[in-house]
Amino acid sequence: MASSTAAPRPEPATGTRPHPPATATAPLAAGAAALRLVRGSLSASRGPALRLAWWTMLSAAPALVSGKALALAVDDGFLARSPRTAALYLVLFALCALAGAWAGRQTYPWLAEIVEPLRDRLLGDVVRGTLRRAVAPGARRDGVDAVAVAQLTRQVEVVRDALAGQLMLVWQFVLTVGAVVVGTAVIAPAAVPLVAVPLVLALGVFAVLASVTVRWQHAAFQAEETLAQRAVETVGALRDIVATGTRDHAEGEVLQAVRAHLLASRKLATVAAVRRLVVGLGAHSPLLLVVLTAPALLERGMTPGDVVGVLGYVLTTLEPAVRLMVQGVGASWLRLSVAAQRLAGAARDPGTPPPPAHPLTPDDGSVVVSGVTFAYGPDADPVVDGLELSLAHGEQLAVVGPSGVGKSTTADLLAGMLVPDAGRITLGGVPLDRIARDDLCRARALLPQNPYVFAGTLRENLCQLAPGAPDESVAHTVGELGMDDLVRRLGGLDGRVDPAALSSGERQLVALARVHLSRAALVILDEATRHLDAEAEERIEEAFRRRPGTVVALAHRISLARRADKVLLLDGERAWTGTHDTLLAQVPLYADLVGLWNTGTAGPG
Repeated sequence: MASSTAAPRPEPATGTRPHPPATATAPLAAGAAALRLVRGSLSASRGPALRLAWWTMLSAAPALVSGKALALAVDDGFLARSPRTAALYLVLFALCALAGAWAGRQTYPWLAEIVEPLRDRLLGDVVRGTLRRAVAPGARRDGVDAVAVAQLTRQVEVVRDALAGQLMLVWQFVLTVGAVVVGTAVIAPAAVPLVAVPLVLALGVFAVLASVTVRWQHAAFQAEETLAQRAVETVGALRDIVATGTRDHAEGEVLQAVRAHLLASRKLATVAAVRRLVVGLGAHSPLLLVVLTAPALLERGMTPGDVVGVLGYVLTTLEPAVRLMVQGVGASWLRLSVAAQRLAGAARDPGTPPPPAHPLTPDDGSVVVSGVTFAYGPDADPVVDGLELSLAHGEQLAVVGPSGVGKSTTADLLAGMLVPDAGRITLGGVPLDRIARDDLCRARALLPQNPYVFAGTLRENLCQLAPGAPDESVAHTVGELGMDDLVRRLGGLDGRVDPAALSSGERQLVALARVHLSRAALVILDEATRHLDAEAEERIEEAFRRRPGTVVALAHRISLARRADKVLLLDGERAWTGTHDTLLAQVPLYADLVGLWNTGTAGPG
């Protein structure tokens, strides 16, 4: 027997996922991520991008002649006492506006051709990156699902909508402003500084404001992810919170996350208010300056129609463009920048660990654990300390003990999901770190309490680890595990599986059959039969006993420990290995657990 020290898995002090602090380099990094996203989208959809640019140019072209039409309507129409001429020019002005609106309408289908494929790519990248990091050796998996949900449901949509706004409005803003300046220069050159100077100043103020806002938007997304993670963790632990009387502490952590999110949202609202002042500087100031200097402009040879034309350019063309740029493009660019940076991190591939220099293949499913120690951090107490264990190929081991003593950690270590801090684990006579990753995935299977069942046919689910398995093998597995009724209810092996429509026990059956059909020499069941009744559990246990290979099962019923070849008992201080009868006679803790199981007042956790 070997000693073992165990402790509950430590949680971060704040319960939040660590994020890098927002620094002065955040705006640059976020902007670079957004620019890469825009370039990638346009490169991947070159044809739709060219058509979008063409229709956007046509939608901005009428702005060039709108002011001139108003000037002619005043000078050659109203002032010349020719209502018909004035009406014709006003009709021309209206037709220009309609033509611009029609051309703008044609941009939307091509815009969708760019942003919808981008959304699909982002969803795939985030899912792949999250899964790869979650299954990487030594990865921290608690809370990952909540953050990923926030990124998939919120931030991907933010990127899609914001990018659509950028592609539509930025190009249109540049063309519209160019049309206003050129049109003003044609009909009233002296008024160009009155329009251009306030506009340039407004753009400068907006650029300075943007760098601050990016940091605040970054903090807002971070607060949103933290709130989602904390809420999911708290709801999932409600029973423990009530049982331990830590409601005030848990409530305080959630409210702290809520307050942080509220503070970030208020900062963004303040920026939105300040952006309205930029609109006043860039669009309303030129209007005021033209009105105030109209007498001087008339003295310099401008006609009343020219003044009205310039006012028309500013009021009907420049003001909407600046307002959209500041309130629409500005806000969406900030959201795009920060969300793109966050999603780039979420889509990051942690990389595959380098393969062993001379990889070896395990001969069978035998397991030897020699002096293994593991802790979830350099300053944390070891969860497993000096564990010794030996299993011959074909043996069945039941792992028992109270909650929080390291049973799941031991399972992860045996599966190679965690790397021990000290000691060695061999599978089939080969150290785990000498087995290539793909070979290890084929040689062992780890099945959790809540297994993965995907939407598809039943055959696809069962054969996921054994592609191309013959019908005879599939039928044998179905019969061995007593799945005939489930197969008939689903419409046969080619019937469609809706994971949400299956009970917890049925999902476990599907996953157990998948592993039974595989060629894994070592099967690790982390309470994988918890949702099945005792009769079904015994049938499955016998099916895996007849199947070639070694089985390690985390027990939640005493019956499994009774029938196992060996039992590993963990108690937080020591580890005992032996048969059920030996431990029952020699270890009081095991006798106590058996007594609790028999009376139904407790379980192994």
